Amino acid sequence: MTKMTAKKTTKKTATKAKPKKTQSKGVGDIVEEVLEKTGVAKVAKFILGEDCGCDKRKEKLNRVFRNDKKPDCLQEDEYQFLDKYFKKNTTNLKPSEQEMMRKIYGRIFRRRRPSTSCSSCLKTVYTSLRRVYETYEAE
Repeated sequence: MTKMTAKKTTKKTATKAKPKKTQSKGVGDIVEEVLEKTGVAKVAKFILGEDCGCDKRKEKLNRVFRNDKKPDCLQEDEYQFLDKYFKKNTTNLKPSEQEMMRKIYGRIFRRRRPSTSCSSCLKTVYTSLRRVYETYEAE
């Protein structure tokens, strides 16, 4: 007598690849994603029609609350100040220079920095502005 053994087979299940998430541009994209996942977006489009104003609202929220790390462009007077300062080739900052650098940093990076005498905080502002200034010089 021959003994027969059953061969175990495992069934492979294909998993769908999840689409890569695109980086949100700001709060508008986040709000849109939440509303779509909760079903509120479908209800709004059903009640208000296809043009419910969602796209305009999303664009405005993204413009006001951006999620990118790209700095805004320097204004002419800001560039002239940085040009004059960095050409002096010094790392000493007078209080007036510190205040001006803090204001420029806050505007172009959209982050408020309080006045401080903390050297590491000032170094962050200094190196960030130096990098931006150098991109202008390279062009």
